[in-house]
Amino acid sequence: MEYISAKTIISSYAENNNWFGNNYNMNIYKGCCHGCIYCDSRSECYRVEDFDTVRLKENALNLIEKELKSKRKTGVIGTGAMSDPYNPFEKGLCLTRRALELIDKYGFGVSIATKSNLIIRDIDILQRIRKHSPVLCKITITTSDDEISRKIEPNVAVSSERFLAIKRLTDAGIFAGVLLMPVLPFIADNEENVLQLVKLAGESGARFIYPAFGVTLRANQRDYFYKKLDELFPSMKERYVGQYGNSYECHSPNARRLYKLLSEECRKYGILYRMNDIIAGYKSAYESKQMTFF
Repeated sequence: MEYISAKTIISSYAENNNWFGNNYNMNIYKGCCHGCIYCDSRSECYRVEDFDTVRLKENALNLIEKELKSKRKTGVIGTGAMSDPYNPFEKGLCLTRRALELIDKYGFGVSIATKSNLIIRDIDILQRIRKHSPVLCKITITTSDDEISRKIEPNVAVSSERFLAIKRLTDAGIFAGVLLMPVLPFIADNEENVLQLVKLAGESGARFIYPAFGVTLRANQRDYFYKKLDELFPSMKERYVGQYGNSYECHSPNARRLYKLLSEECRKYGILYRMNDIIAGYKSAYESKQMTFF
């Protein structure tokens, strides 16, 4: 664990953020050790050297409390965009947990993205926040197959354990679901994966699945990804090079067909899959309370 200085941790207010309705963004940690072979945050443009080393921002909790007290508007604070808030160090440090306590104290909502089942540790605080503000938990699951998960996301809970986390969250009344991205072309972009994933999501009580059928690749991140493909999926790199060249956006050739299949299956299970519906779904109860109050 390394420590780095920071002047601010919570971003400025955003009125209409189309990414899950977040109004603020918060990252306590910098870097991530989950080892996912496709992670876009490894790209040079984000200026995170030695990305697999987790760094903690000094005086993080003091900064967060100071910033929350000074915000003119409450809103939903997103976390997990650049580094997972539930990395292995969090189990002992409990900084994400203590940040959630501050979010609760000052009347904000929260939108969490993670691959870790450690999130269930904080169900009690999420339930407290939910009483006054929106709460959204996005569990990233890219494949229904645990063996593939172990290859492409080696240092984190396998997919089946993440589905169990979703069930624990939804059983506790938390609005939780699946962030289905990236779906790696030629590895996970097939009908069997989509059908099984929606089925497991439905059985877990997932409220939503938000997909992206493809992956983004650029510069050093592409080099890292291709190196891992050579190690884990022999001859797969050549298929990517032939299909995408140096393209940044590498859409699955099956994207349209798989999205249609996903939408049909989600409707069967009553699972949301459109961004606007997901935002309305987790914010509606809170907004109704506000309207009743006024």
